Amino acid sequence: MYFLETISDEVRVSQRKFNKYKKMMKFILGAIFACIAAILQAAGGFLPGIGYFLSPLATAPILLCSMFSIPFGVMSYFLTIMLLFILQPTELIVFPFTTGLLGLGIGASFHFFRKRVSIIAVGTILLMVGIMTLLYVFHFPVLGPAVSDSISFLTTGGIFLFTFLYSWLWVEISLLIFKRLKLIII
Repeated sequence: MYFLETISDEVRVSQRKFNKYKKMMKFILGAIFACIAAILQAAGGFLPGIGYFLSPLATAPILLCSMFSIPFGVMSYFLTIMLLFILQPTELIVFPFTTGLLGLGIGASFHFFRKRVSIIAVGTILLMVGIMTLLYVFHFPVLGPAVSDSISFLTTGGIFLFTFLYSWLWVEISLLIFKRLKLIII
Protein backbone atom coordinates (compact mmCIF):
# COMPACT_ATOMS: atom_id res chain seq x y z
CA MET A 1 0.00 0.00 0.00
CA TYR A 2 1.17 3.50 -0.85
CA PHE A 3 1.15 5.00 2.66
CA LEU A 4 2.90 2.01 4.21
CA GLU A 5 5.87 2.06 1.82
CA THR A 6 9.34 2.44 3.25
CA ILE A 7 10.75 5.70 1.92
CA SER A 8 13.59 6.74 4.20
CA ASP A 9 16.29 4.20 3.29
CA GLU A 10 17.84 6.43 0.63
CA VAL A 11 17.78 9.35 3.06
CA ARG A 12 19.60 7.30 5.71
CA VAL A 13 22.46 6.51 3.32
CA SER A 14 22.85 10.21 2.51
CA GLN A 15 22.79 11.07 6.22
CA ARG A 16 25.77 8.78 6.79
CA LYS A 17 27.67 10.44 3.94
CA PHE A 18 26.75 13.91 5.27
CA ASN A 19 28.14 12.99 8.70
CA LYS A 20 31.55 12.40 7.09
CA TYR A 21 31.79 16.10 6.14
CA LYS A 22 33.93 18.39 8.23
CA LYS A 23 32.06 20.44 10.80
CA MET A 24 32.78 23.73 9.01
CA MET A 25 31.19 22.46 5.80
CA LYS A 26 28.09 21.40 7.75
CA PHE A 27 27.88 24.87 9.34
CA ILE A 28 28.18 26.53 5.95
CA LEU A 29 25.44 24.36 4.44
CA GLY A 30 23.20 25.00 7.46
CA ALA A 31 23.75 28.75 7.14
CA ILE A 32 23.00 28.70 3.41
CA PHE A 33 19.76 26.79 4.04
CA ALA A 34 18.83 29.30 6.77
CA CYS A 35 19.48 32.28 4.47
CA ILE A 36 17.34 30.77 1.72
CA ALA A 37 14.54 30.05 4.21
CA ALA A 38 14.66 33.59 5.62
CA ILE A 39 14.55 35.17 2.17
CA LEU A 40 11.63 33.00 1.07
CA GLN A 41 9.69 33.62 4.30
CA ALA A 42 10.33 37.37 4.15
CA ALA A 43 9.16 37.50 0.53
CA GLY A 44 5.56 37.75 1.75
CA GLY A 45 6.29 41.17 3.24
CA PHE A 46 8.62 42.46 0.54
CA LEU A 47 6.66 41.38 -2.52
CA PRO A 48 2.93 41.58 -1.83
CA GLY A 49 1.06 39.20 -4.09
CA ILE A 50 3.75 36.89 -5.49
CA GLY A 51 5.58 36.92 -2.15
CA TYR A 52 2.69 35.09 -0.54
CA PHE A 53 3.24 32.24 -2.99
CA LEU A 54 6.98 32.19 -2.25
CA SER A 55 6.59 32.31 1.53
CA PRO A 56 5.43 28.67 2.00
CA LEU A 57 8.57 27.53 0.17
CA ALA A 58 10.56 28.49 3.28
CA THR A 59 9.70 25.00 4.53
CA ALA A 60 12.01 23.35 1.98
CA PRO A 61 15.44 24.56 3.20
CA ILE A 62 14.69 23.72 6.83
CA LEU A 63 13.23 20.36 5.82
CA LEU A 64 16.21 19.42 3.66
CA CYS A 65 18.75 20.51 6.26
CA SER A 66 16.88 18.46 8.89
CA MET A 67 16.85 15.46 6.56
CA PHE A 68 20.65 15.55 6.45
CA SER A 69 21.14 16.22 10.18
CA ILE A 70 18.74 17.03 13.01
CA PRO A 71 21.19 19.26 14.95
CA PHE A 72 21.99 21.28 11.84
CA GLY A 73 18.29 21.45 10.97
CA VAL A 74 17.58 22.91 14.41
CA MET A 75 20.48 25.32 13.94
CA SER A 76 19.06 26.44 10.58
CA TYR A 77 15.60 26.82 12.14
CA PHE A 78 16.84 29.15 14.88
CA LEU A 79 19.20 31.00 12.55
CA THR A 80 16.27 31.64 10.21
CA ILE A 81 14.28 33.05 13.12
CA MET A 82 17.18 35.40 13.95
CA LEU A 83 17.50 36.47 10.31
CA LEU A 84 13.75 37.14 10.13
CA PHE A 85 14.09 39.36 13.20
CA ILE A 86 16.36 41.56 11.07
CA LEU A 87 14.73 41.18 7.64
CA GLN A 88 11.01 40.97 8.35
CA PRO A 89 9.97 41.00 12.03
CA THR A 90 6.30 40.62 11.08
CA GLU A 91 7.03 37.04 9.95
CA LEU A 92 8.45 36.08 13.34
CA ILE A 93 5.12 34.80 14.62
CA VAL A 94 4.28 32.77 11.52
CA PHE A 95 7.56 31.00 10.69
CA PRO A 96 8.33 29.32 14.05
CA PHE A 97 4.81 27.88 14.34
CA THR A 98 4.04 26.92 10.73
CA THR A 99 6.53 26.66 7.87
CA GLY A 100 9.63 26.28 10.04
CA LEU A 101 8.08 23.81 12.45
CA LEU A 102 6.72 21.74 9.58
CA GLY A 103 10.13 21.56 7.89
CA LEU A 104 11.89 20.68 11.12
CA GLY A 105 9.32 18.02 12.01
CA ILE A 106 9.20 16.26 8.65
CA GLY A 107 12.97 16.41 8.22
CA ALA A 108 13.59 14.99 11.69
CA SER A 109 10.96 12.28 11.22
CA PHE A 110 13.01 10.85 8.33
CA HIS A 111 15.59 9.93 10.99
CA PHE A 112 13.12 8.11 13.25
CA PHE A 113 10.52 6.58 10.96
CA ARG A 114 10.63 4.57 7.74
CA LYS A 115 7.02 4.54 6.61
CA ARG A 116 5.43 7.36 4.61
CA VAL A 117 2.36 7.48 6.87
CA SER A 118 4.48 8.02 10.01
CA ILE A 119 6.44 10.85 8.44
CA ILE A 120 3.25 12.52 7.18
CA ALA A 121 1.63 12.08 10.62
CA VAL A 122 4.48 13.88 12.38
CA GLY A 123 4.22 16.81 9.98
CA THR A 124 0.44 16.87 10.34
CA ILE A 125 0.53 16.90 14.13
CA LEU A 126 3.22 19.59 14.38
CA LEU A 127 1.62 21.88 11.80
CA MET A 128 -1.81 21.41 13.37
CA VAL A 129 -0.46 22.23 16.85
CA GLY A 130 1.35 25.27 15.45
CA ILE A 131 -1.71 26.63 13.62
CA MET A 132 -4.01 25.98 16.56
CA THR A 133 -1.53 27.66 18.93
CA LEU A 134 -1.49 30.75 16.73
CA LEU A 135 -5.29 30.75 16.41
CA TYR A 136 -6.43 29.86 19.92
CA VAL A 137 -3.55 30.89 22.20
CA PHE A 138 -2.17 34.00 20.49
CA HIS A 139 -5.42 34.86 18.63
CA PHE A 140 -3.38 35.50 15.50
CA PRO A 141 -5.49 35.13 12.32
CA VAL A 142 -3.04 32.83 10.53
CA LEU A 143 -5.82 31.43 8.30
CA GLY A 144 -7.33 34.83 7.59
CA PRO A 145 -10.25 36.72 9.06
CA ALA A 146 -12.82 34.16 7.85
CA VAL A 147 -11.70 31.61 10.48
CA SER A 148 -12.80 32.58 13.98
CA ASP A 149 -10.52 32.23 16.99
CA SER A 150 -13.10 30.27 18.99
CA ILE A 151 -12.63 26.50 19.07
CA SER A 152 -15.08 24.51 16.97
CA PHE A 153 -15.21 20.95 15.68
CA LEU A 154 -15.64 22.12 12.08
CA THR A 155 -12.62 24.43 12.23
CA THR A 156 -10.47 21.77 13.90
CA GLY A 157 -11.50 19.17 11.31
CA GLY A 158 -10.75 21.59 8.48
CA ILE A 159 -7.34 22.37 9.96
CA PHE A 160 -6.61 18.65 10.31
CA LEU A 161 -7.58 17.93 6.71
CA PHE A 162 -5.53 20.87 5.44
CA THR A 163 -2.46 19.96 7.53
CA PHE A 164 -2.62 16.30 6.45
CA LEU A 165 -2.76 17.18 2.75
CA TYR A 166 -0.11 19.89 3.14
CA SER A 167 2.26 17.55 5.02
CA TRP A 168 1.73 14.83 2.45
CA LEU A 169 2.56 17.30 -0.32
CA TRP A 170 5.74 18.38 1.47
CA VAL A 171 6.89 14.80 2.05
CA GLU A 172 6.58 14.08 -1.68
CA ILE A 173 8.23 17.39 -2.67
CA SER A 174 11.07 16.81 -0.22
CA LEU A 175 11.80 13.38 -1.68
CA LEU A 176 11.96 14.84 -5.19
CA ILE A 177 14.19 17.73 -4.14
CA PHE A 178 16.35 15.46 -1.99
CA LYS A 179 17.07 13.10 -4.87
CA ARG A 180 18.30 16.00 -7.00
CA LEU A 181 20.12 17.80 -4.20
CA LYS A 182 22.00 14.77 -2.93
CA LEU A 183 23.77 14.53 -6.29
CA ILE A 184 25.14 18.04 -5.70
CA ILE A 185 25.86 18.00 -1.97
CA ILE A 186 26.80 14.39 -1.34
